[in-house]
Amino acid sequence: SMQTVTISPKFQIVIPKEIRESLQLSPGQKVHAIVYDGRIELIPLQPLKQVRGFLKGIDTTVIREKDCRSKIYREEENKRMNPCH
Repeated sequence: SMQTVTISPKFQIVIPKEIRESLQLSPGQKVHAIVYDGRIELIPLQPLKQVRGFLKGIDTTVIREKDCRSKIYREEENKRMNPCH
C-alpha cells in the first residue's frame, strides 16, 4: 500500500513501519538511493552477514579454471612473441 511521508528540514524521511518490517530493514542498514522515471527508489543492500553466508555457497571452481587457462594462454602467447625466452 502507498503511504505518505514528510521530508524534514534536513531532507530526511522516516520509512513507515509496515515497509520496514516487510523488507526486514535494520537501523544503520545501507540502501542505494536512485532517481528513476521521476521518482526516488531506495534499494536495500544486503547486510554483510547475509552476503558472507551467500558467498560461502558459491562454487569458484569454474572461475579458477578460467583464470588458469587465461594465464596459460598468456604464457604461450609470450613464448610465441619472444622465442628467445
